[in-house]
Amino acid sequence: MKKILVAGGAGYVGCILVPKLLTAGYQVVVYDLMLFGADGLPKHPNLEVIEGDLRDIPAFTQALQGVHSVIHLACISNDPSFELDSALSKAINFDCFEPAVITCKKVGVKRFIYASTSSVYGVSDAPEVTEEHPLVPLTDYNKYKGLSEPLLLKHQSPDFTTVIIRPATVCGYSPRMRLDLSVNILTNLAINKGVITVFGGSQKRPNIHIDDIAELYVMLLEFPKEKIDGEVFNAGYENFTIAQISEMVRKVVEEQFPEKAPIRVETTPSNDLRSYHVSSRKIAMKIGFIPKRSIEDAVRDLCRAFKAGRLPNSLTDDRYFNVKTVKKIGLK
Repeated sequence: MKKILVAGGAGYVGCILVPKLLTAGYQVVVYDLMLFGADGLPKHPNLEVIEGDLRDIPAFTQALQGVHSVIHLACISNDPSFELDSALSKAINFDCFEPAVITCKKVGVKRFIYASTSSVYGVSDAPEVTEEHPLVPLTDYNKYKGLSEPLLLKHQSPDFTTVIIRPATVCGYSPRMRLDLSVNILTNLAINKGVITVFGGSQKRPNIHIDDIAELYVMLLEFPKEKIDGEVFNAGYENFTIAQISEMVRKVVEEQFPEKAPIRVETTPSNDLRSYHVSSRKIAMKIGFIPKRSIEDAVRDLCRAFKAGRLPNSLTDDRYFNVKTVKKIGLK
């Protein structure tokens, strides 16, 4: 039974990924700061949960004992987080990244999967943004994600397989829920305010369902290394403008909550100009990964969660919003 360490495994994506790893028969170690706690993780005999900081290399080294592969999800995510303490975010997202990679290689980890982001492309009017497109980050978060990529690739070796994924914006329900991501934000507003506020609207944003991206990480553990070693892959599914996404959300929410219809869409100016049409052709052709779930599926999943009462106080509770939580905790 291979042991997999998921750095940041108690987060939004991690809480969907970890159960999939356990179902696939892996022994799993979650190494996480636990800013949001570990309630989103299942209780399982093959799961070890460690509260740890990636900046603490001795503690991270201890957690890596017997680990075959690492899936690196950990970061201070969501661009506005950098408005809180840019030094803290740089320390976690960049400064400790290469020391962590070196440590993994030194202790015998065989495979390292890094979750970067498709927002490294910034603004582009190219009809298809491929992996060769220049990185033009607009924020520190994008910048440090992009700068970390070559630090991983330079340590690639016959015994240390490296692969970088640039996911689109993730959407859908997770036990450790984020309501500060575009599709999730719009769905929350539609259900609980009856009005979807769209900032700008013309920006193109790629999206991917949370179950699809989690399943991709599981798949990457088993591919022959010659298929993925040293590769960088975009991982998105649907490219739509924010205005188009808002219409999808409105339609699905009105279907799921007919008593809330009609839901209004209001458009206001935005200073967030990130816009790009990401191509995921390479990952489909190279390893056959094609997402199975749509934006509408993500919205339906969220509607079910709201109906089941799994997202109480969704407009006000800090735990759904990364920036508010980091600020509240006062992480140093």
